[in-house]
Amino acid sequence: MHTDTERCLRAVQSKDARFDGWFYTAVLTTRIYCRPSCPVVPPKPENMRFYPSAAAAQQAGFRACKRCRPDASPGSPQWDERADLVARAMRLIADGVVDRDGVPGLAARLGYSTRQIERQLLAELGAGPLALARAQRAQTARLLVETTALPMAEIAFAAGFASIRSFNETVREVFALSPTELRQRAKPGPRAAVPGTLALRLPFRQPLNPDNLFGHLAATAVPGVEEWRDGAYRRTLRLPYGHGIVALAPRPDHIDCRLALTDLRDLAGAIARCRRMLDLDADPEAVDGLLREDPTLTPLVDKAPGRRVPRTVDAEEFALRAVLGQQVSTAAARTHAGRLVRAHGEPIDDPGGGLGHLFPSAAALAELDPESLAMPRTRRATLTAVIAALGSGALRLGVGSDRDEARARLAALPGIGPWTVECVAMRGLGDPDAFTPTDLGVRRAAAGLGLPHTPAALVRYSARWRPWRAYAVQYLWATDGHPINHLPTN
Repeated sequence: MHTDTERCLRAVQSKDARFDGWFYTAVLTTRIYCRPSCPVVPPKPENMRFYPSAAAAQQAGFRACKRCRPDASPGSPQWDERADLVARAMRLIADGVVDRDGVPGLAARLGYSTRQIERQLLAELGAGPLALARAQRAQTARLLVETTALPMAEIAFAAGFASIRSFNETVREVFALSPTELRQRAKPGPRAAVPGTLALRLPFRQPLNPDNLFGHLAATAVPGVEEWRDGAYRRTLRLPYGHGIVALAPRPDHIDCRLALTDLRDLAGAIARCRRMLDLDADPEAVDGLLREDPTLTPLVDKAPGRRVPRTVDAEEFALRAVLGQQVSTAAARTHAGRLVRAHGEPIDDPGGGLGHLFPSAAALAELDPESLAMPRTRRATLTAVIAALGSGALRLGVGSDRDEARARLAALPGIGPWTVECVAMRGLGDPDAFTPTDLGVRRAAAGLGLPHTPAALVRYSARWRPWRAYAVQYLWATDGHPINHLPTN
């Protein structure tokens, strides 16, 4: 979008928050860059330059605006919508792959050379993977500086910097303030009641309807791994350097996030996973605008706009849970998953809460005795096949996975049908166009609305909802009184 000067100018002059994260405005006279909704008086058009990423603006010599804090804006919705190399790379960078494994590690996961990745990211985003990761490190450092009392040396390494010197230089360059000055200027924000817990605000684009989002997560919560407590969805997180517990609660203009981590180096990755699970980078105006073009969906969208797709923090975990939930009720699926967690999950402490385990990894389930599972023999065979495929690397479901390849490999496993494939694509891989025409709830809703309700006919009809069919599913499900559609009240 940054190349469409007229459209960018209109967004800046109207302070349109919908475009925050789509592009960044740099001001030649002040040498700062802002988000489109910055509350200051817009500069003259001839003094504006537009960049596709914060990293590109930083590389061009601009510093972040202290007023609108552009580094804290929602991410671009393109990285969830698209499935190409650039989008996959951006999802992996947000997950911290470059900080952990370097650019060669990023290239290995994507199956391309480092030169190809550098070239494509530079062409589209104006910055390479190192610069993009550096911008993310700066944002992580600012969060820790402003929301914790940690010594600066600890913050430097927790944010992913190789040295205190590079930490100080980057913070000064990006924010035009030293780390100490950043802390002194920080406004009092949310404070965590539990020592060692970080209190953060996760931004999103308005509108956001929390009913189906948190309702789905709470209704399908696996005992010991997830719970709804004191108005917040809580769950355990398996992270690269350790584990964590997060509590997420909806607020009118943000998501209240309380994070407890065993290793602060996991902060950026944990935030990225929570944002992905809650679909916070979505563009609801674009989604709802297209779905409203179908007169059948118009009343559903108008009644409760801004529905998101409830996703997951771990696609491998969700694939296993999808198999456990095949052809059984939500309650039965929770029971099966809870038994698996108690038998094979890694125990953790949750003072004052009801969480006690991490969901078992595929490696931990490698020696699972299928006969110990209280389910039909065919489903036991399916579960062990998925575990084996994940453990061997034959099936890859990480944030940088190729969605088409993952679909094909899933479908090739015994007992995996279209419903399971599309559920994993929708909630595990984050495909906004995933569609489940065989789902009972979808078919029931379609019939009630007078739409075709046989799978083949519904697929043909759904072409008008592309590329947002996963969101259409949320609106169809919302016609039912199932608990997944309602925000818990206790």
